[in-house]
Amino acid sequence: MGGDAFTFELFGLTFNWTNLISGTIVFVITFSLLFGLSRHLQMKPTGGQNVLEWIVEFTNGIVRGQMPSETSGFYSFFVFVLFVFLFISNQLGLIIQFGWNGHEIVKSPTADPVVTMTLALCAVTLSHFAGVARQGVKGYFADYFKPFSLMFPIKLVEEFSNFLTLGLRIFGNIYAGELLLKLLAGMAFSHGIPTMIVSLPLEIIWQGFSVFIGAIQAYVFVTLTTVYISRKVTGE
Repeated sequence: MGGDAFTFELFGLTFNWTNLISGTIVFVITFSLLFGLSRHLQMKPTGGQNVLEWIVEFTNGIVRGQMPSETSGFYSFFVFVLFVFLFISNQLGLIIQFGWNGHEIVKSPTADPVVTMTLALCAVTLSHFAGVARQGVKGYFADYFKPFSLMFPIKLVEEFSNFLTLGLRIFGNIYAGELLLKLLAGMAFSHGIPTMIVSLPLEIIWQGFSVFIGAIQAYVFVTLTTVYISRKVTGE
């Protein structure tokens, strides 16, 4: 990776250019990919439409597997977009890593805990909102005291741990993968041809494995998100 994050101060607040630039690149790629795949929809799908429909069916399967049928339709599109966004975010640093003057400019957004914890906070907040919308305020908060009132502090700890593990799991995997790629690249060019012969094949293998890990982490994140939402709307 290229070094420290590139930040700037505005109105006494610190903003992270690295996350803003990397996130914008992922947004543009996600929009362009989905727009391109959906340009020429037909009753008999071909080419890009087959890919798009496969992704839609895959994410719909995740939602249907975790949520009751009467509510799954409300979250299918959200889970679809979230999965594609996370998948591309996880892979960006494997394709492009750019640094300048000791600062990172472009990397995987999900290699930063600020990004992953923000996404986790959004997912957990959505689950609470869905629970209130489904059960009402009184019915929703009553679940925190079931089967008896002593469960309340335990359930609060559970909610906080869900938030932490959801965000830190994806961050740890993506960050570790990119860090190891950096170390292998540094080793490859450290002592000329001999280290290149050893390190470059290892880097190619690890890069392929990192693509798989990135896909798995996107799947785990959206699956857990649907699990949390389902638990809130069903009161379990």
